[in-house]
Amino acid sequence: MSSSDIKETVKKRYTQIAEQPRAQNVSSCCGSGPCSGSEVEIFAENYSKLDGYVPEADLALGCGIPVDVAGIKEGNTVIDLGSGAGNDVFVARRLVGDKGRVIGVDMTEAMIKKAVQNREKLGYTNVEFRLGEIEDLPVGANVADVVVSNCVLNLVPDKGKAFAEILRVLKPGGHFSISDVVLEGELPPSIATDAAMYAGCIAGALQRSDYISTIWAAGFSDVEVKREKRIKLPDDVLAKFLGSDEIRELHESGAAIQSITVVANKPKSSGCGCGSCS
Repeated sequence: MSSSDIKETVKKRYTQIAEQPRAQNVSSCCGSGPCSGSEVEIFAENYSKLDGYVPEADLALGCGIPVDVAGIKEGNTVIDLGSGAGNDVFVARRLVGDKGRVIGVDMTEAMIKKAVQNREKLGYTNVEFRLGEIEDLPVGANVADVVVSNCVLNLVPDKGKAFAEILRVLKPGGHFSISDVVLEGELPPSIATDAAMYAGCIAGALQRSDYISTIWAAGFSDVEVKREKRIKLPDDVLAKFLGSDEIRELHESGAAIQSITVVANKPKSSGCGCGSCS
């Protein structure tokens, strides 16, 4: 699929998630149609014990808890990429306090609308949500102390450009904490190219080594994987794409889908990040 096709597929699916009753948003596997259903939780982590947790903002779309290891401090400015209904934003708001600021960015209008409704119920004046794409963030250079994102970068066609944008919006010496899906080994073509699997955070995922290399290439330092776990797709999900022999071959191949939470710093001497500095 082309980049525009991928974005439209993802936007359509996440609009459906934003507009359906919250009770149906269970185990959505990052929003993938074939992974949805209440019978199994594949990716989502439990946020309910975190300070600042807002149940109405939790659509179970993440694959980690990036704010938990983000080192967010009181007074920080935090940007959440792919902010959805505001789950990570509101937890970050608790950490930055009244003197800080949190900006959520999402490309789906229905998600922005839902997040704004949640913010208005809470009465926060230092939280905002902006419509925009991660490859072209609606944020100026050197704004954020911390950038967080939860199972969203894998949905972005041009990940190199996405990480370049993260570098641009971070202040020199700032850092990010991102939870995402990566691969080790090759998935069968029927999974790797399926539109639903793009929306489900799998088909768009990079090999783990390539993902880490992309971060280094963007200009970050001190890249470190803080948390990781292997994700096993149930055979009934795989059966929507593969025959029984192919499922067996996949299991025997050792190919793995992983959720990782990775952190990295923007060097203090990296310049303004606007692209025009010498």
